[in-house]
Amino acid sequence: MKKVAFYTLGCKVNQYETEAMAEAFENAGYEQVDFDRQADVYVINTCTVTGLSSRKSRQAIRKARQLNEDAIVAAVGCYPQTAKEEVESLPEVDIIAGTADRIKVPEYVEAFMTEKLSRGKDKFSSVDNIMKKRDFEDLKIERYKDRTRAFLKVQEGCSQFCSYCIIPYARGPIRSRAAEDVVSEVHKLVKAGFKEAVLTGIHIASYGRDLGELRLIDLIRLIHDVDGIERIRIGSIEPTLVTPEFVSSVSKMKKLCPHYHISLQSGCDETLARMNRRYTTAQYRKAVELLREQIPDVAVTTDVMVGFPGETDEEFEKTYEFLNDIQFSKMHVFKFSPRKGTPAATFAGQIGGSVKEERSRRVIELSDRCSKAFYNKFLGREIPVLYEQEVKGKGGMYEGLTPNYIRVLAKGDNSLVGNIVETRLISLEDEYVIGDI
Repeated sequence: MKKVAFYTLGCKVNQYETEAMAEAFENAGYEQVDFDRQADVYVINTCTVTGLSSRKSRQAIRKARQLNEDAIVAAVGCYPQTAKEEVESLPEVDIIAGTADRIKVPEYVEAFMTEKLSRGKDKFSSVDNIMKKRDFEDLKIERYKDRTRAFLKVQEGCSQFCSYCIIPYARGPIRSRAAEDVVSEVHKLVKAGFKEAVLTGIHIASYGRDLGELRLIDLIRLIHDVDGIERIRIGSIEPTLVTPEFVSSVSKMKKLCPHYHISLQSGCDETLARMNRRYTTAQYRKAVELLREQIPDVAVTTDVMVGFPGETDEEFEKTYEFLNDIQFSKMHVFKFSPRKGTPAATFAGQIGGSVKEERSRRVIELSDRCSKAFYNKFLGREIPVLYEQEVKGKGGMYEGLTPNYIRVLAKGDNSLVGNIVETRLISLEDEYVIGDI
């Protein structure tokens, strides 16, 4: 039996799409193996959100070729969608595909083999103009593996066009998945034994804008009504979504996890304006206050970018002060990386690497302090934890998540995996909270 291996970079949407591609290969007669094993086909599901992401994508492509010189190597996703010629120039790559029709990659493999044998062609490329796409590509996963939390793609594309971001060019305009298709997949997840569904998309706050009157909150209600699903978690949202009406609705949904990832990027209004972010720090603060006022134990996490062009010391200090005031439970910290084709790549006032490193270090240290302060509030309490897997090298410790996204380690056995178990939180250890069952 032919073997296929996958390497996935980037976001949860990519993880979902890799699962769909894996199923398509299995339907075509392939056996899936780990990426570090020898395979006949290697598929690298790339990312290009930062320069580092593109570099890691190239490294994975080279690694695949090193694993088997005779294998077919396919680079798919955001990186080839935005840099087709660059990816085509990589000698290790045989097949190049963008962010559309990834379910057809097994067909591309067969087409490549046919063209190579008949015409001597050494590349197969399928990268469409993603900006012309108007319909959601429903990947319809039928079999689910190895996950206690299922990523559920409900939306594609972004029309925000933040000045630093390449993603609208990689993913195209907003396309929402039909609500009935989402609910149908949730029923399948329940039958497969999943306890938690994580709603993912490129810009899920925009869900439904292309469908008429339906909005994200309406979709959440429909999923909430599905018997058997015990947890619903939503991916990254915008502060403008968090209105009094939205918070009033979600606060009544007991299955909805009290965890909101609200992208910030900067705590300085001047920087936000240059980024073309469509909110102010005052609006952001109000969104956080609304959530904390109405949802007990809520976790608010965020993304922060440092070193954006023109970010003066004064602007950075405004951001730092804002972050310190808000006290996020966790922050993902990024250094600005110029992306070719975006306005910010040519902005004046590009920040030097050493300055970005220092600002990043300070925000990461602040994030660590904020996270520990948040975790400490729950020590001594019993909280339901959904256990996902045994952690290698930890002596029988199993890892799981609380509803508000605290990572817990507890001693146990494999019967924990996939189950929600009341766990007393007792101490902190690195990025984990130690629990006792």
